[in-house]
Amino acid sequence: MKIQRKIKKILKELRFYAILLIAAILFATALRVFIFTSIIKIPSASMDPAVLAGDYIIANKQIPGPRFYRDIRNFRIDGKVQTKRLNGIRKVRRNDILVFNFPYSGNWDKIDMDLNVYYLKRCVALPGDTFSIENGIYRVKNCQDSLGCIFRQRELAQKSQTDFPDVIWKCFPFDTVHYQWNIKDFGPFYIPASGATLSLDTLNCSLYKNLIEYETGKKLSVQDGSVFLDDGQINNYTFKLNYYFMAGDYIHDSRDSRYWGLLPEDCIIGKAVIIWKSKDMETGEYRWRRFFRIL
Repeated sequence: MKIQRKIKKILKELRFYAILLIAAILFATALRVFIFTSIIKIPSASMDPAVLAGDYIIANKQIPGPRFYRDIRNFRIDGKVQTKRLNGIRKVRRNDILVFNFPYSGNWDKIDMDLNVYYLKRCVALPGDTFSIENGIYRVKNCQDSLGCIFRQRELAQKSQTDFPDVIWKCFPFDTVHYQWNIKDFGPFYIPASGATLSLDTLNCSLYKNLIEYETGKKLSVQDGSVFLDDGQINNYTFKLNYYFMAGDYIHDSRDSRYWGLLPEDCIIGKAVIIWKSKDMETGEYRWRRFFRIL
């Protein structure tokens, strides 16, 4: 009888700890899915000085809201990653540092979210904004806020084209005839908002071609002075998604929206909120002063 009671007691304790372990796993999973995600170390200095190479980042998914795949068995439906987003605690704001999947996976002529590549950049223009760079300084029409890393922009204002190789100097949409945009003089560039209708012509369609093709799955082209979406002529387009202009703080060398264009909202994972660990990539030493630094 004593042996049976001991066995029952042991089984009861094992059951308790098993339930506790399952609950802990479910809680940790819920936190990761709905609230936070931990991003591996930042590999480059493109966000210097806010984020350094070797920093480890935690992102808050509640800004702008947790993102789910519509079918976890098949991320891509008809060749496109299909996602759905729940409401978060607030929308993205200017100067938020965001973690997102890079919107291109090899073909620069087509938006194709790369689920294996994470980027960290600062949002400097929101849906509905008109963004420009004037002598190196970032500006949004009718907005007086300072955008991005100001001292880097002032450094850029003192430089000229001869200080940079063409691969850094020249910018999206790389049209030397109609849009001779560069890292010092860029735009004005309207950032589409969901539900906004934009008039299209043979000039500005090059700015929005990838976005429209991403949303519709159709081919945008110019034929005989008119704009066509597949075989149908169009004069305007109503956007389905929100878009954002993303910039690195180290603006002299950052692979950001100046080069690849606008970020679709469904690529966003969350807002970077804290550096939970930092390690010098050259020496391997921990940078203790950066631990738990708020972004």
